[in-house]
Amino acid sequence: MRRNIVHSGADALIYEIRQIVGVAKKLEALGVPITYENIGDPIQKGEKVAPWMKKIVSDLILEDKSWAYTATQGFEKTRNFLADKVNERGGAQITADDILFFNGLGDAVAKIFGFLRREARVIGPSPAYSTLSSAEAAHSGYEHMTYNLNPEQGWMPDLEDIENKVKYNDSIAGILLINPDNPTGAVYDKNVMREIVKIAEKYDVMLICDETYAHVNYSETGTIHLSEVIGNKVPGMALRSVSKEFPWPGGRCGWLEIFNKDKDPVFARYVKTLLDAKMLEVCSTTLPQMAIPEVYSHPQFLPHLKERNEKFKKKAKLATESFRGLKGVTVVEPKGAFYLTVAFDKGVLGDKMTLPISNPKAEEFIRPLLGNCAPDRRFVYYLLASTGICVVPLSSFCTDRDGFRVTLLEEDEEKFRWIYNTLKKSIEDYTASA
Repeated sequence: MRRNIVHSGADALIYEIRQIVGVAKKLEALGVPITYENIGDPIQKGEKVAPWMKKIVSDLILEDKSWAYTATQGFEKTRNFLADKVNERGGAQITADDILFFNGLGDAVAKIFGFLRREARVIGPSPAYSTLSSAEAAHSGYEHMTYNLNPEQGWMPDLEDIENKVKYNDSIAGILLINPDNPTGAVYDKNVMREIVKIAEKYDVMLICDETYAHVNYSETGTIHLSEVIGNKVPGMALRSVSKEFPWPGGRCGWLEIFNKDKDPVFARYVKTLLDAKMLEVCSTTLPQMAIPEVYSHPQFLPHLKERNEKFKKKAKLATESFRGLKGVTVVEPKGAFYLTVAFDKGVLGDKMTLPISNPKAEEFIRPLLGNCAPDRRFVYYLLASTGICVVPLSSFCTDRDGFRVTLLEEDEEKFRWIYNTLKKSIEDYTASA
């Protein structure tokens, strides 16, 4: 073409969590049974939707208004309901006008970064969740800026690293945090959150907090929402969704809770841009928005959350114990979300290590993929061809640490134990093969 039409950030649009499926599907076609542990879809892994929740949605389908457009910002009854829920926490106070719905948080993230001024950067955690890091990198045309999460400190944010990077790089306009965190399963307590708020206030930057897993939290500290700590000065937004907590990932329903937009005219204008962009689409999907007050208000909702969190707490403990005594890795027990991150110690992985692959066609397919790839990706490919377990290399989460992320979602306990015992043995065999 006479003009280059490719965006400068096009190469940053990488979502390894799903791209690894392409490799797995080809191995599956060659006869390798695949166990998908790459993506956080509880339904696909066997979790049953609660009957009372199904009834709420099925009853709403019979209402004609669930088939109609809703307001651009979202269904008014739901926005009022959610604003009241925020205000009940006793922190930052908002109105229905501070709630903005999207077709899932992927849609929200695309807008949040797509309508930022290009030279305005948002620093995020490392390891990073791919949707957020890729969107920020694509918007800027540069590598995503990150601060460190420290596995030796339970994957807590390095506050000194955050402050130094914000202080000495005035292109940083925002700090991103994920609480509970994906991929590490860490949960930040109120003190950590308040320290990050202090940094944001000191350097006059906004805060963006991904709270997708706010109600998938089995830590002792419980859920700490951004609204509880942000105060009345720092502009910011929390990202919320029904995907993981109902769970209804296929509903594609997420929203922003926006704080202190009246405290900064630039932030207020930016938020208006998000709303203006949403107007061009008319609105987000009506049905799941209408279901939110009905589900959240149902007498079974809190017991539902408690039961799920107890289940994930048990799984997190069992999974972590599977690696106990294994040398060469750091495994921190998750406290929220439904993932576990295995980090290899520096220098453990080598380019001569292998795993036995019993399927000759699978071995023939996988070998060309092993050249010039990151050490942890090499292990993940061998693991996939050898055992059929599909995990995601940690290096694809914007970090220089080798490792992988695996889910805690398998509902069959016997298979769950097999997955984690196989992972441990595969690590032992791989590292001993050099």
